[in-house]
Amino acid sequence: MSTHAKRERLLLADLLETAGPQAPTLCEGWTTRDLAAHVVVRERRPDAAGGMLVKQLAGRLERVMAEFAAKPYEELIQLIRSGPPRFSPFSLKQVDELSNIVEFYVHAEDVRRAQPDWTPRELDPVFQDVLWSRLERSARLMGRGVPTGLVLRRPDGQTVVAHRGAPVVTVTGEPSELVLFAYGRQSAATVGLDGDENAIAKLRETGQLGI
Repeated sequence: MSTHAKRERLLLADLLETAGPQAPTLCEGWTTRDLAAHVVVRERRPDAAGGMLVKQLAGRLERVMAEFAAKPYEELIQLIRSGPPRFSPFSLKQVDELSNIVEFYVHAEDVRRAQPDWTPRELDPVFQDVLWSRLERSARLMGRGVPTGLVLRRPDGQTVVAHRGAPVVTVTGEPSELVLFAYGRQSAATVGLDGDENAIAKLRETGQLGI
């Protein structure tokens, strides 16, 4: 596994373990147990994980998720911590690096920021650059359904267009915060928004950000 993906995986496992199975998360309707089951199913049950993207498979995904959520919580945590089985595409270093860095970072923050006593986490510049690189590749996918034009901007001025349209809202923040915003965690992301007030309000409230 890549260094960043492995670190975020282990951090997520630790956070889930510390929070316990019934803690809230930023994923609406999901407890930490639900989130842990999601992570395990995504890596270990490709026959069901397709339901995350394909509506026709959603019923199967729901059933398999319920099966895993019923397992002992400690077992779910260990499955996350130990990583995917050899037959999983996620066991390949390149796939792990492309697919899991943002996945585990976002879910770690889903656990952290849902707690009332959470504090900001300082990330090193190299990791921020990695997150920015991932965001540049995925921004248009994440922003394809938003009701406004959307530009994401780093404090140093680098930008990426997530959605073309008018009026335009520019969201400024560190890559880690922009990733959270683009993945639908608008209320939890520490960012600044510039643009038409009505457009900003629509963007903050939209459920169309993310996959």
